[in-house]
Amino acid sequence: MTSLHLVDKTHNEVKPVWEAFPSWAHFSWLFLLSAVSATRAALFFRFGVSGSEMWLVGAAVLIVCAAMVRRWAHYELTRDQLTVRNGYTGREIQSLSLGDVREVKVRQGLVADFFGIGTLVVYSQATDEILSLRGVHDPEEVKIRIEALAWRSNRMATSSYHPSA
Repeated sequence: MTSLHLVDKTHNEVKPVWEAFPSWAHFSWLFLLSAVSATRAALFFRFGVSGSEMWLVGAAVLIVCAAMVRRWAHYELTRDQLTVRNGYTGREIQSLSLGDVREVKVRQGLVADFFGIGTLVVYSQATDEILSLRGVHDPEEVKIRIEALAWRSNRMATSSYHPSA
C-alpha cells in the first residue's frame, strides 16, 4: 500500500503545471505569404493566366508547413523544471531545473505585442545556459508562473539545507 502511494506522489510531481505549443500567431508570416500566394492564384484564374493551380498549391503547402513547424516544439513546465520537447517524438530538446533559474525576460516586437505573444528567455544561474520559448501566448502570465515556481524551488532547497554544527 505504501509503494502505491509513492508512485502516485511521483506521478503528481511530474504532472505539467503549464504546457503549450508555440502560438499560431508566431507563424503569421507564413500565413501572410500563403494569402499572397492564394491572391495571386485567384488573380491568375480570374484573368485566364496559366499557372493559377501552382500558386494555389503553393498556398496550401505554406499552410501545411506552418502547422507542422508549430508542433515541432512543445513547452512543458512542471513543479521542478522547464522543458522543451520535440512535439512529434516527445524527445527532450532542452531543460532547465527551476532551482537553477536566475532570471526570466519577455521579448516582444511590435507584431508579437499586437498578437499577444512573445519569447520567454530563461537564464540559468549556474551556467551560461539560456532556454528560449518562442511564440508563447500571454508571455507575462507564463513568466509569473515560472518565477513563482522557481522561487518555491529555491525556497525549498534553502529550507532543507541544514549545516552541521
